[in-house]
Order: sequence, then C-alpha cells, then structure tokens
Amino acid sequence: MWPEVLCPEDGEALVAEREEIVCRRGHHWRNDLGIPRMIPEPDNYTAAFGLQWNVYRKTQLDSYTGTTISRDRARRCVGETCWSALHSSQRLDVLEAGCGAGRFTEVLLSTGAYVTSVDLSSAVEANQANFPQGERHRVLQADILRLPFAPAQYDIVFCLGTVPYTPNPEEAIKRLYEQVKPGGWLIVDHYTYTLSHYTKSAPLVRMILRRMSPAEGLKWTERLVKVFFPFHRAVRRNRIAQALLSRVSPVLSYYHTLPLGDDLQRQWSFLDTHNSLTGWYKHFRTRGQVGRILERLGAEDIWCAYGGNGVEARCRRPLP
Repeated sequence: MWPEVLCPEDGEALVAEREEIVCRRGHHWRNDLGIPRMIPEPDNYTAAFGLQWNVYRKTQLDSYTGTTISRDRARRCVGETCWSALHSSQRLDVLEAGCGAGRFTEVLLSTGAYVTSVDLSSAVEANQANFPQGERHRVLQADILRLPFAPAQYDIVFCLGTVPYTPNPEEAIKRLYEQVKPGGWLIVDHYTYTLSHYTKSAPLVRMILRRMSPAEGLKWTERLVKVFFPFHRAVRRNRIAQALLSRVSPVLSYYHTLPLGDDLQRQWSFLDTHNSLTGWYKHFRTRGQVGRILERLGAEDIWCAYGGNGVEARCRRPLP
C-alpha cells in the first residue's frame, strides 16, 4: 500500500537480501536497525544534524513541551484546505522530507495520514525511537536530491526547516515537487535575508564550528550556551537589551517568542544554536524568489508569505 521504494541510482526495483537491499543492476544499500539506508556514504554534510537530533530527540515534540508550537506552525504552513484534507477519512500518503527527530512527524501522524519520514542524517534513528514504524509510519534514510521513489507518488510533500541546508535549494524544491501527485500539495519553508543576520556574531562563529567534527561542534555549542544563556534569561523582559545582546551572543533564545519554562528554553537554546552554527550550508531566499521557483515548476494555488523562520510557501500540482 506504500509508494514503492526504488534504487536511487537507477530507479530499479529492490530486493531484500539479509542486511542489504539490492537492485538488479547491483547497487547495494544497507538495512540497519530496520531503516533502509538509501545513501552511498553514512558520513555526509548532515552528520552534525544527526548527532543533535539523537541527543535532543524529544526537545521539540509538542507532547514533551506540553504546547502546540509544532502543530500551530505545521497548520499555518499547510493551510486550512490541506489541513482539512489531512483530517478526512480518505487515505493520504505524506512524504515528510527532512524529518529530524519527528516534531512534525508527531503532528502528521495525529491527523491519520500515512507518513513516510525521510532524512539524510542519522536523525532517522531518533525519529524511529520517538515514533516506531508501523501501519501508518515508515522511516528511510535518503537524500532529498536523490529520493528513492518514482515521481508523483505522494498526496502531500511536507518539508519544513530543511531546504536552506541543502547544497542547492532550487534543485531540492524541484525534486520535492516531482514527488507530488497531480492535485496534491507541496509545503516548504526557507530562510530569508535579514539585516540582523549580518550584524551578529553567529555567522563568524559558524565558520569555525561547522569545520569541527560533530562531537566537537556539539561540545563547543554547549559551552557557548552555558556562558551566554544566563545573560539572555536576565534580559528576557527587556526587548532592547535582548536585541543588543543578540549582536554579541551567537546563542539563540526564545524568551520573547515561545511560551516555555526555563528548562525547556535552555534545551531549545542548545538545540537551535547547534543547528544554526554547525550546518555546512545555510542559504537565504526572498519571498519573490521562492514564489518564482514554484511558478517555473508549473504549480498553481501558490501561497508565499514572510513568517516563521523566513518564508513559508505551499502550492498545488495541477491536475492533467
């Protein structure tokens, strides 16, 4: 009943052999911990992300924070028409690309959808630990730029917090759009240009940390948070002081935006600071640029808006 998993090298059908998956042309893929690993090398530019999601695998789950932060963001990006479809009685296959530890997996599974969660990093292990594979959930390690599926297999392709970290955002969006069935939806977001980004210390710190091993990068991120987080907490009620501190501190703080207690604020600070300082790629696009990408793909019902982490967008693939 699931969209078939194919060899990402040549699109051929796959056969399971012991701990490997093999296509008829001889390409071999690991099947480790019950997760098909459809990538040529386990260590890639997302290794630091894989480590962070396995260390902080519950931090952003609504069920852990006791909030609806992830659900609200997902619903806003999906839009009410698509959100209603997700809660209907019909079967909908959702491709969740860049699934991480599963903050949005939890939301999507709660709708009754059949969710295929994909990530290039070892975060797939954290995702499976949080939401075991079953009748409505499966997990694969795969590259957005080389997805192991035939085109037009999914009713909804959902990708938040991932496209800016790929080598080529335009190509990533194209590959994601190819997976959408006619009449189906693509939901993505992207970082955008801001003046504050160019007046902060974080880009300079990132140039150093992203070249470290994942373990070293995590250690240094935690050291930075231990030093700077108390200052963020101290000025949490003073917006001007927060703005000035953020120019010096590379640490992210959400006291002014997220309704979380001190312990959860610290956990989110650890997680998102590491995410922002260790990603090898970090691209920026305007709302107009994202919209034009979708227009060139031939999408319809395009919605693009500034919000969330930058630009949020969705579109529909036209029916034949």
